[in-house]
Amino acid sequence: MAIDSKQQVTTTGIMNNKPAQVKAPDMSRIKMPTAKKTMPPREVAPKVEEQPNQLTLADKVQNLTDEDKILLDTVLSPSVSNVLKKLAPEMGPLIDSIGVKEENMIIPVSVVKNFATKRYGGEDETTAVSNFIADLSESSQMDQQPVPPDTQTASQPNDMVSPEMNTVDSGLLA
Repeated sequence: MAIDSKQQVTTTGIMNNKPAQVKAPDMSRIKMPTAKKTMPPREVAPKVEEQPNQLTLADKVQNLTDEDKILLDTVLSPSVSNVLKKLAPEMGPLIDSIGVKEENMIIPVSVVKNFATKRYGGEDETTAVSNFIADLSESSQMDQQPVPPDTQTASQPNDMVSPEMNTVDSGLLA
């Protein structure tokens, strides 16, 4: 519905006029499709391309760049290694020699960005994620550092009770 120039409510189109008659197209000259004559399929011999330098999968892995090898080494967990050995059993010894011996936890980058931005702030996501990674690295290094023997606390004998404890406990036995 709309309001026309005379401030009257109108429906679609002009009021008091009949809609224009639509004429159907003349389809008398259209020819109906006929069945195509099919040719019997020709037998084509498959093309055999001779590649004198065909590399095996092991050769391809050996030809990877150092960055690719480092990437594989960091993400190749035991479960992924087992799947790859099923796909290519001949790669077993090579797969066993690379990769971490601990399972990986796969977390989408968007989850890490959201968490880091909420927790660490920063000017942008990149700064927040770097702060988060630095915090993770510091906490893992703290867990691995040994305690020097001279800083260990000396254990007190059980019969030594501090004077404060005597005064606190003295009121309870009375």
